[in-house]
Amino acid sequence: MEFDYKRIMEFARKVLEIPSPSGYTNNVVNFLLDECRKREIKAYQAKNGSLVIEIPGIIDYTIGLAAHADTLGAMIKYINSDGTLKFSKIGGPILPTYDGEYCYIFTRDGKKYNGTFLSNSPAIHVYKDSTTLARNEETMHVRIDEEVKSKSDVQALGINNGDIIALDPKTVITESGFIKSRFLDDKVSVGVLFALIDYLQENKITPKYNLKIIITVNEEEGFGASYIPQVDELLAVDMGCVGKDLDGSEYKVSICAKDTGCPYDYNMTTKLINLAKKHNLDYAVDVFSYYSSDVLTALKGGNAIKGALIGSGVAASHGMERTHLKGLINTFKLVLAYITE
Repeated sequence: MEFDYKRIMEFARKVLEIPSPSGYTNNVVNFLLDECRKREIKAYQAKNGSLVIEIPGIIDYTIGLAAHADTLGAMIKYINSDGTLKFSKIGGPILPTYDGEYCYIFTRDGKKYNGTFLSNSPAIHVYKDSTTLARNEETMHVRIDEEVKSKSDVQALGINNGDIIALDPKTVITESGFIKSRFLDDKVSVGVLFALIDYLQENKITPKYNLKIIITVNEEEGFGASYIPQVDELLAVDMGCVGKDLDGSEYKVSICAKDTGCPYDYNMTTKLINLAKKHNLDYAVDVFSYYSSDVLTALKGGNAIKGALIGSGVAASHGMERTHLKGLINTFKLVLAYITE
């Protein structure tokens, strides 16, 4: 059955355009709820903020498919006397990659301001250590694009401690099939799951199993799926790692056998490997040494489930990320096979 897989990236682009650092995710969830209404599928927002989509299947057995729509970001920690902002990071970004990045500041009364993350030694013509100064929360600040010279000037704008700072994702989709952007982890997988919904609807396919698609909103803070609705098993569709001692790539679907926390369910992982072989998918099986997913938090939360993890390979994760349409297609096809066979 023909399907325009580029729709995965185009949907992801829409989601990427909505700022949603952990703790500031209502806008992205409301967007996704509207998309569910357009598709006339059952969906609701759980009390913990997650979006739950329910699709009935043939067999009375429920598979959860989890992706997360929250991202890295920052929060205002303190307003400096010169009108710049100290920040506290949200999630685990590679902070040197924040240096020079444009951002948006969202106040609690609904205002939005532009800014830039900068080193405290931002000018090579002025600071001898401009190229050598470490980039961390103590040596960086946010410059606001307003005429502010003091703490009181900033507060007069309605900006205060605890306000959210979101980075410009700088999303680009290339003619050569790449999508590069901040926060592909994990908004590109949200694109995969909504493309899956479209595929099932347009081809009038009933999945073999009941589905609960769970879009979590606190994964980057480590507790996205600590509560989930009742499922028999959970497949996290997140990102695959690319780099040293890994076989994954931007063109493959990665199947994670173990992450920082624990091995994933042996039988689920074996089934995924066998389906990848059966459908001639380009895939890799890897161990992610510095990684955790919604499956791990679901298990730690006491959910009596088994779980596995897959995702398109994403290069430069938690920095300036990139993946390829080929990897997204392989991921899409593996999820489709898993829920229909």
